[in-house]
Amino acid sequence: MIKKRSKSDAKPRNAPEQAGLLAAKANEDSKQPLYMQAALALKAEIVNGVYPVGSLIPTEDELCKRFSVSRYTVREALRVLREEGLVSSRRGAGTIVVPSRSRDTDIHQVMSINDLLAFGTDTHYAIDSIKMIVIDAKLAKRTGLPVGEEWLQVLGYRRTENADEPVGQSEYYINRAFAAVGRILLRHQGPIFPLIEDMFGQSVVEVHQQISATLISKSLAAQLDVKEDSAALEIRRTYKVSDGRILQVTINTHPASRYRHSMTLQRFRS
Repeated sequence: MIKKRSKSDAKPRNAPEQAGLLAAKANEDSKQPLYMQAALALKAEIVNGVYPVGSLIPTEDELCKRFSVSRYTVREALRVLREEGLVSSRRGAGTIVVPSRSRDTDIHQVMSINDLLAFGTDTHYAIDSIKMIVIDAKLAKRTGLPVGEEWLQVLGYRRTENADEPVGQSEYYINRAFAAVGRILLRHQGPIFPLIEDMFGQSVVEVHQQISATLISKSLAAQLDVKEDSAALEIRRTYKVSDGRILQVTINTHPASRYRHSMTLQRFRS
């Protein structure tokens, strides 16, 4: 049996036209926040080839004008795209469309502080608790922070889209001077330090990373669905601003089978 092609089938829409229709549909949905409307429009254009892999999407200024929104709204839209693994952003280099990739582990590739912005963009961070704590002796040893000081503690777990169990636990210890950021963290995904930079006019100039072998505690084993005392990696990062203050300390604990660290070194001749 031969099926006749309808008139509408005779001329399929090209990618830009289709993307435009999808973008228009996203903008018509007034129930979506502005940043999500912008994200959906850009996602449609990426999926339909308006911005192919390896190409740069418009600058923040251009997107602000296009969608008639603030720079913060544009950055939130780009954050959504990064979380879905569609783009990668670097300061000074713009936002580039990247090939899709599936992961069941947390793989980090590091070359500079700017690359930390891409960390966790393919995982979802579920926050368990946000509270002010006083650093005791045990926590001071783990974090490198002074005993007796008050810091904002954020605890939670990271999951990849298709994984049943978390890839690891993430702990954030944020300087009390910037603790007000805690009010919006439940609505935020992605790295926290850029949010603090934007809110308080700070700039992270140094990140010290320490990777240590450790054993999974009984309580953490239950959360990560692994055996107690099984091998794990603990990654501690200390973020400092230009005046030498510690902006935040993060501790990520990953079962050994769910983490891989990759570093690329390049030689530049003067």
